[in-house]
Amino acid sequence: MEEGMAENEISPPHSIRPPPSSQIHISPESISSAVKVFLDILIRTSPQQIGAALASTGIIPSAEVVIQVLKLSYDYPFSAVKFFQWAGLAHKHSAQAWNLMVDVLGRNRLFESMWDAIRSMRQEKTLSLPAFAAAFSNYCAAGKFNDAVMTFQVMDKYDIPQDVVAANSLLSAMCRADGGVERALDFLETMKSKPEYGPDGDSFAILLEGLEKEGEVAKAKTTFGEMVVKVGWGLENVAAYDAFLATLVNGGQAEEAVKFLRVMKKNGCLPGLRFFSIALDTLVKRKDSTNAISIWDVMVGNGLMPNLSMYNAMIGLLCDCNEIDDAFRLLDQMVFHGAFPDSFTYNAIFKCLIKNNKVREAGKFFVEMVKNEWLPTHANFAAAITMFFDGDDPEMGVELWNSMLESNVEPLDAAANALLLGLCKLDRLSELKRNADVMLDRRINIYESTMASLKSAYYKDGRGAREKYDGLARRWKTSLVR
Repeated sequence: MEEGMAENEISPPHSIRPPPSSQIHISPESISSAVKVFLDILIRTSPQQIGAALASTGIIPSAEVVIQVLKLSYDYPFSAVKFFQWAGLAHKHSAQAWNLMVDVLGRNRLFESMWDAIRSMRQEKTLSLPAFAAAFSNYCAAGKFNDAVMTFQVMDKYDIPQDVVAANSLLSAMCRADGGVERALDFLETMKSKPEYGPDGDSFAILLEGLEKEGEVAKAKTTFGEMVVKVGWGLENVAAYDAFLATLVNGGQAEEAVKFLRVMKKNGCLPGLRFFSIALDTLVKRKDSTNAISIWDVMVGNGLMPNLSMYNAMIGLLCDCNEIDDAFRLLDQMVFHGAFPDSFTYNAIFKCLIKNNKVREAGKFFVEMVKNEWLPTHANFAAAITMFFDGDDPEMGVELWNSMLESNVEPLDAAANALLLGLCKLDRLSELKRNADVMLDRRINIYESTMASLKSAYYKDGRGAREKYDGLARRWKTSLVR
């Protein structure tokens, strides 16, 4: 490696060079005191003075210390080079340290120095595919796709085979870069004519994931068709199936995804849980219960085990679309898959029953909810009380109100007013008065509109009833002042 890199070769701004995953995964607690000492020197000392500063510490860096320092030096490439050269005086660098050095230089677009490092690795007999994979990645990130391809083409001159694993590394680097998927498709055409690195299932999976990211539905269909012809069907191609079907669903072609899903099933293979999660999330947002339930039934019928959040999302969608029978079917299946219903599950179904005025079914379901120690939300309590009074089952409405009081469900205001209005419509004025007094004692807010309805009912019932209402109204007005 060259010692004297010019100062004007400074790397591009940090904002376009996110730190690598290897750097992110170093926790502060795992950084040794020696690493901290070396990093402080690299950050605070000019590259020309780093060698002397490092020597003055008296610390001989271990192989692990060298690796950690390099992982944390992506923002200081020139200083990293000086540290690497100094540390190499104590012992021979590992292949991992060399690979990191190649990545540091490439990430900072110091490509000539990167190649110096690669040539040095060959001389040190530490050169392997990871160094070239780092070069592919950094050329592609810089938009230098031709340079990345040329790097692949000269690998054999460095005694690294041009095999499908190396080709897939290049495909992956292209697909991760902005504007690189098209170049990856072009490179796939080259791979097809090269028996030594012809595409395999991983090649197509990488491309299909890139096309998923770009939302290229038509090209994904073409690429998937080529994959089936080239490598056939197989359980090992789950990642490709996930990406392809997700592209269809996200591209508004859920029905096509269902068709392909059935074809895959006939051929003995299916996507994984990743596709199912993506499809469910997308179809829930679109309120597409028809395709969602089709995909759900295929997946669950073939052994995939949805978790509670997936069940809740699906049941919520079915209830929003008034597909109550399917919602109950999923509720009955949950426990067999180790997903136990929670408050959301029960309340979604209860709300749907209320919305569709299923008075008898809602009453039975409320009993089941209480039995399983899940109660309606305060909003569902209020809506249910109104429905039961309107649906000729006022006693169930009263039972719900009492359940709210016993279980300390709050706020009570909406349900309390629903109860009063229900009793008012049935002219159960004595019961109404008794409950209204309790509500005022508990400082529950009785709405002005509710009081207007009560006044009409009481005044219609004669003089004695009017006096009862007037007394209630005085208490109500007093409560407003408090």
